[in-house]
Amino acid sequence: MFMPWSLRRYHQTGGLHFLTWSCHDREPLLATPGSRDLLLKVVEQMRNRYRFGVVGYVVMPEHVHVLISEPLIGNLSAAVCAIKLGVTRRMLKDPHFWQTRPEVGHPKTGLGQHFWMKRYYDFNLWSQRKEFEKLRYMYRNPVARGLVERPQDWPWSSFNTYATGQEGIVRINDWSWWEKRICSQSSSN
Repeated sequence: MFMPWSLRRYHQTGGLHFLTWSCHDREPLLATPGSRDLLLKVVEQMRNRYRFGVVGYVVMPEHVHVLISEPLIGNLSAAVCAIKLGVTRRMLKDPHFWQTRPEVGHPKTGLGQHFWMKRYYDFNLWSQRKEFEKLRYMYRNPVARGLVERPQDWPWSSFNTYATGQEGIVRINDWSWWEKRICSQSSSN
């Protein structure tokens, strides 16, 4: 994925971030339902560990979009790195993955490629209008790619959480850790 050198990332602003990262060489390494579920399980695990809010997401066969808050623990870069590393480590343990994707190479051979492209794209959101724009873009992505006919038919996005209230693997708009932080700060003052 092209990363413009002029892109500026603004952190510790309290704002939301629209993040995108891709599989190495845009290979469809997330082409199976199991690999997409795995990625979402790791996102949820890291959401709890780093304490960031997830506003929306979509997992595509070769890339991921998430709309998240800044983490309370660590920083955004560390949280994304932990997600990528968590998925990679779990995939490396799955012999089925290596049998179906031999071109990636097995880690024990010392040959092969990386699972993820380096870096990620970070777009700061400064308005609710941009937030809706990015959510709409994410939910239309599987439709635009011809993977499904309607956004609700792609289970690897937060669309159905908003449309039906049905919780997915990743908890959307769970700010309970934020409320605990505010309460603890108020009681210490």
